[in-house]
Amino acid sequence: MSLADMLEPLQRPLVTVLDTPVSWTEVLGFGSGALCVWLVARQHIANWPIGIANNVFFVLLFTQAGLYADAGLQVVFIALAAYGWWTWTHGGGPGSSSLPVRRTSRTEWTWLLAAGAVGTLSLTLLLDRATDSTVPFWDALTTALSLMATYGQCRKRLESWWLWIAADVVYVPLYVYKELYLTSLLYVGFMALCVLGLLNWRRGAASREEPLAEAAV
Repeated sequence: MSLADMLEPLQRPLVTVLDTPVSWTEVLGFGSGALCVWLVARQHIANWPIGIANNVFFVLLFTQAGLYADAGLQVVFIALAAYGWWTWTHGGGPGSSSLPVRRTSRTEWTWLLAAGAVGTLSLTLLLDRATDSTVPFWDALTTALSLMATYGQCRKRLESWWLWIAADVVYVPLYVYKELYLTSLLYVGFMALCVLGLLNWRRGAASREEPLAEAAV
């Protein structure tokens, strides 16, 4: 039995939404994605293995939908998840068992924005010339924003939530256009969870900054 035969049941329609069949892949991606973001907002380490499972489901879903950059992005996400998993448990420095929430430095912003701009341009050209993508720029833009946000998430940078929100604002209409209605709904939920995550991480950053400010007085 080939890999395609093993994965075929996941691609079968489970329900119909707005006259569009929704596959097991999309449903499982919906559930694991929502759980992952909720766990990230709570700074729970289990978000990483759940996120990896979510990435696998979305590789299948996006390949079917012709969103090739987003499909490839999931493979990168799996590698970044392994890095983030390690960083959250070992990146706090000597005497610390966890990584604290910090704000993104000016230097990090400079590198992130430059990498995002170059990545968006390069991917747009690649998708336009080498694939049959009908949305090369938007596919490339969401890919770049997601990678920037994931880097910040791996390092527990507070502003990574703003990057996720920006990506979700584009993702929602993009998935509606591709008739991935359940996934589009998922990303509406992601935006709400991102706001929750931003508020939770902001409190964490503030609680860390207060003792430092008192010590400096």
